[in-house]
Amino acid sequence: MRCEGNVHDYASFSAYVVPQLRSLGWKVEIAPDYPFRVVEREPAWYANVTAAPSEGSRRRGRDDDEPEAPRPDWFGLQLGIDLEGKRVNMLPALLELLERSNGKGLGELAQVTSKKCLALPVGEGLFVPIPSERARSILRVLAELYDTSAPKGEVRFPPVRAPALLSLEEAFAKDDAPLEMSGDTTARDFARSLAEPEKIVVTTVEGLKAELRSYQQEGVGWLQNLRARQVGGVLADDMGLGKTLQTIAHVTIEKNAGRLKDRPALIIAPTSLVMNWEREFKKFSPDLRVLAIHGAHRHNAYDGIRDADVVITSYPILCRDEERFAEWVFHLVILDEAQQIKNLRSRAHIAARAVVAENRVCLSGTPVENHLGELWALLDFVNPGLLGDEMHFNRFYRIPIERMKNEDRLEALRELVAPFILRRVKRDVAKELPPKTEVMRPIELQGGQRELYESIRVAAHAEVRKIIRKKGLAASVVPVLGALTKLRQVCCDPRLVRMSNAGKIRESAKYNMFFELLDKQLAGGHRILVFSQFTSMLGLLEQGLRERKVKYAILTGDTKDRAEAVDQFEKGGAKVFLISLKAGGTGLTLTSADVVIHYDPWWNPAIQAQATDRAYRIGQKKPVISYQLFAAGSVEERILGLQRSKRHVADAILGQGAAASSFSEAELDVLFAPLGA
Repeated sequence: MRCEGNVHDYASFSAYVVPQLRSLGWKVEIAPDYPFRVVEREPAWYANVTAAPSEGSRRRGRDDDEPEAPRPDWFGLQLGIDLEGKRVNMLPALLELLERSNGKGLGELAQVTSKKCLALPVGEGLFVPIPSERARSILRVLAELYDTSAPKGEVRFPPVRAPALLSLEEAFAKDDAPLEMSGDTTARDFARSLAEPEKIVVTTVEGLKAELRSYQQEGVGWLQNLRARQVGGVLADDMGLGKTLQTIAHVTIEKNAGRLKDRPALIIAPTSLVMNWEREFKKFSPDLRVLAIHGAHRHNAYDGIRDADVVITSYPILCRDEERFAEWVFHLVILDEAQQIKNLRSRAHIAARAVVAENRVCLSGTPVENHLGELWALLDFVNPGLLGDEMHFNRFYRIPIERMKNEDRLEALRELVAPFILRRVKRDVAKELPPKTEVMRPIELQGGQRELYESIRVAAHAEVRKIIRKKGLAASVVPVLGALTKLRQVCCDPRLVRMSNAGKIRESAKYNMFFELLDKQLAGGHRILVFSQFTSMLGLLEQGLRERKVKYAILTGDTKDRAEAVDQFEKGGAKVFLISLKAGGTGLTLTSADVVIHYDPWWNPAIQAQATDRAYRIGQKKPVISYQLFAAGSVEERILGLQRSKRHVADAILGQGAAASSFSEAELDVLFAPLGA
């Protein structure tokens, strides 16, 4: 009889076919020197967990009078089989297989090795066969735990990755295979506390001047649960569901429990939201002592930290005064709009990581805007080591998921981060909200505007390709974006383009369409938000509104008093609110509006969604219509296509979507394609 294949196929034949032949009456002899012998009986497996002593100080537990014993800094795992009374370590062979997988799906890896089993060597010519499904589960667990910085052939992992041990037990329990768990029990106990957390019920909060909705009560309970287990998390609720109120309730509970007595909570927010946080605390929890550190005259404020319950500052101030904040230890640090630290090499990320705090929380409705590296930046801030270092994360998760569409790694990542991210969307928890309608409004460029677009496109595409050939795509980002920006400006209005021939063109299809749409909406009694990435475009629209004697408010980065602009619109002093996407896309509540017009599409769909949700949020009583204006067949329409692929990155972790693809030269050629191509 002839058998062909790899070592796993040969071992599979020995493990499964030979016993069947014998059961049919065949006499099968196996030579002592046959190189593919297998362990005939299912061996007993063992998993031994070791612990490294904590170098940190003892931390305060749920009961302030009972300090909690320190948790180990990391755990180690030994995994092997008992072979005739001798323990054989199987980790080196399993980790080598994982290292060689090169991003393959674990299911695909199991199929490549054998349809029946994975064969691991345990002696000269002797193998232990592991059923494919169990092998796949074991490899998934090791992919979660394995850190390439550990000594070769060893597995070491931080406490926050301990839940993977429960998956290991489950892998053996599925087919009733024996697994003896031994060693330190702290890791498994902690794993169970994360996987099956004690439900902390929050219905009312003493001192909170607001009634929490049921999902907000659950959110506050979740935050309390994280604090009790000394881990951090990302509250990633959809925009408009009250992340600010849930956070204030959480901080108020900490105050009531006496945990802010010596160490206050620190809230870091974008500059434009510092005053908003201060107002919200005064409104919802007026008994808390709140200190805002911002502005040119802030330096004397630092002495007030010792008497404060809550300290509020901005990312720029944190960066400038990093040494001043380093003088203090905080009970809790909360990052609002935490995507501000998504670039791990930015000053904001470095300064935020330097803050010393017992507990860490991120607030972000968009924890993944462009790629999975942003998720790593947030989760490594709240739970250092959860996803390994950046190199490990890219190798085992980001590249396989984004480039190879690896569903096994995607599922493994979902399971790993699930205990530390809470995400609810409006359609599930705020069903009383009126409907939201999104309308795509294509506009045909005509005449001189169309000719200008094509002339700029041809020249820019040739120049961009030349630069990429010389420097490569990664080093050509600035000139590429510059060329694309010029095309986007032509689509908005030729007057935005700083070229002599552009100034002679009077046609502006989108400008004309905008005012046609605006007139209809105003005639219907609607109140309108208008967003644009270009403040110069808002200036042109402002001029048009003045000519038509339409009352308006405007908010850009140059607006000195944001609150006054918001009040002017919300109190009825203006029917139209012109807002730059960067200055007003977050942190505003504008529920008096029921129409949103996005004058030009932006690369990031999450930022545009946040802008729309300035109107579509809790408190809105009227149906909301969101219009997206775009030049048909142009770079704008192709940006909208890229937006759809970017959404998949976020959905892959926060929802059930598929993995997204990376930006490529081919996609760049699509962006620079001729009009209507």
